[in-house]
Amino acid sequence: MTTVNAMNLAEIGNLVGDLTRAQMLTALLDGRALTAGELAWCAGIMPQTASSHLAKLQAAGLLTMEKQGRHRYFRLSSPTVAAMLESMQVVCAVDTPRRIRPESRMDRDLRMARSCYDHLAGVLGVALADALTDRGAIDLAADGGVVTPTGRGMLAGFGIDLEQLSQQKRCFCRPCLDWSERRHHIAGALGKGLSDRLFELGWVVRVRDSRVIRVTPEGRRGLKETFAIDHPM
Repeated sequence: MTTVNAMNLAEIGNLVGDLTRAQMLTALLDGRALTAGELAWCAGIMPQTASSHLAKLQAAGLLTMEKQGRHRYFRLSSPTVAAMLESMQVVCAVDTPRRIRPESRMDRDLRMARSCYDHLAGVLGVALADALTDRGAIDLAADGGVVTPTGRGMLAGFGIDLEQLSQQKRCFCRPCLDWSERRHHIAGALGKGLSDRLFELGWVVRVRDSRVIRVTPEGRRGLKETFAIDHPM
């Protein structure tokens, strides 16, 4: 590692290692854009204080800002940043005797199903990856993933436009290590496409002001019939 790369790594580590900034970044992991005021609320600080933290994150390239009227909206700058944060959560989720604590309802809900930037994570996300892999629809490897001929027909029948997804300027399909399950779910354009389709069908819904995703009664039936996934609501 060169000195320049080491300095960049140290800078990112310093930014992400601050509790206030870490809370802001985590709040943005569901892929939405939030205002400075909303991020201040998430971090439990005053809006004036939030502005300086957001400026540092933006200057480092971790956030982008879009102005709409008098509001400034912030979001993670790229799926790469989201993947970095999710990977760090994998490390943070390793329990040690000093860190073991009773699991809250929110913890359980996040583990069951949540958004990871623009795709599905948790038990549901991993189950979907397993279902597609077991049926020979996709092949996942450490450096990416491909849809098989069998998978093309299966996903097209489910309403996924693979041609449109393949034209996006991003990784088409890649495994993303799930911090709670310690196994892979599907990220990339395909991961987003699957997530969007489940929302479109009404099989899943977002929980307000949270990364938690709930499976609807229709979704539970659909997941079982289509992918043989028996997901508890």
